[in-house]
This record gives sequence, C-alpha cells and structure tokens, in this order.
Amino acid sequence: MSGKQRMRLVNEEHSKKITQRGNVSKPKSDERSVGPWLLGLFIFVVCGSAIFQIVQSVWGAPGPLI
Repeated sequence: MSGKQRMRLVNEEHSKKITQRGNVSKPKSDERSVGPWLLGLFIFVVCGSAIFQIVQSVWGAPGPLI
C-alpha cells in the first residue's frame, strides 16, 4: 500500500471519529443491579420472617435458645 492510500484511509477513519466527539455513552450503572424476582424473594423472606416472629411471640411460644 502506498503512502498516499494509507494517508487517505487514516484521514477517513479520523473524520468518522470527529463526528462522535462529545457524544458520551450513558453509563450502565443506571440499570437495576437486582432483578424484580430476587427483590420479591428478599421482601417475602424478610416480611415472612417478621410476621412469623410476631405470631410466635403472641402465642407465647418460647424463643430460640442461644
């Protein structure tokens, strides 16, 4: 490849990149890190545990032995 052809190719590549200058892609941190199923499972376990503990204390069952 001669020097002029290579220079022309480099100039074309550079001109394509100039039009993209200043356009920053959005970061991926805007997406949710936890899926809806996992969040639902977590809420179910936490709330279910709290309700179970309240019912257990109302009925007078002894607590866990430590």
